[in-house]
Amino acid sequence: MRRRTAILISGRGSNMDALIAAASTPEFPAEIALVASNRPEAAGLARAKSLGIAVAAVDHKIYAGREEFERSLQIVLAAHRIELLCLAGFMRLLTPWFVEQWRGRMLNIHPALLPSYRGLHTHRRALADGVKIHGCTVHFVVPEMDEGPIVAQAAVPVLDRDTEETLAARVLEQEHLIYPRALRLVAAGALRVEGNRVLGAASGAAAALAVPACD
Repeated sequence: MRRRTAILISGRGSNMDALIAAASTPEFPAEIALVASNRPEAAGLARAKSLGIAVAAVDHKIYAGREEFERSLQIVLAAHRIELLCLAGFMRLLTPWFVEQWRGRMLNIHPALLPSYRGLHTHRRALADGVKIHGCTVHFVVPEMDEGPIVAQAAVPVLDRDTEETLAARVLEQEHLIYPRALRLVAAGALRVEGNRVLGAASGAAAALAVPACD
């Protein structure tokens, strides 16, 4: 049985497109059953609807607080019988209450090689620090920001001519590759979590994808 999966977005959702494309094949162990957003105007909602996927908008601005918003979102997810969550440019900090509902079942993709560069402006900070390798990480979501167990990582070289925009574009290409691979492993039950480590017979398939540094 394919695992019913929801993607949470706040904008255009380019990683959403990659997940939907991967899950369009019948053998993929996850089905994208819903795309939801905290912003009714999010471009990704129209894109998902055009592909025949159910969509929902839960506008965070009409709620008194974070948990009130999340409880409404939880009702929507339950109505669609969602089993797994993928955050794809979802620009909301989640409360411990919501995270606990989905512990071990909610993935996020972060544009850096965690545990380095948690938070925002990762490409700008990497360039300022002069690092030679940058990348992206898929991880399970925990209450602490960007600290969950790592499922997959991909590395890209930082080139001398790079700007924030060119580095971001190259990292995004890798995000589109590793996020579907990570979801496949999680949906297939191929991984287990021990402490802050992700282990399993198939975990090698989600190991770091190193790209040779060159200019």
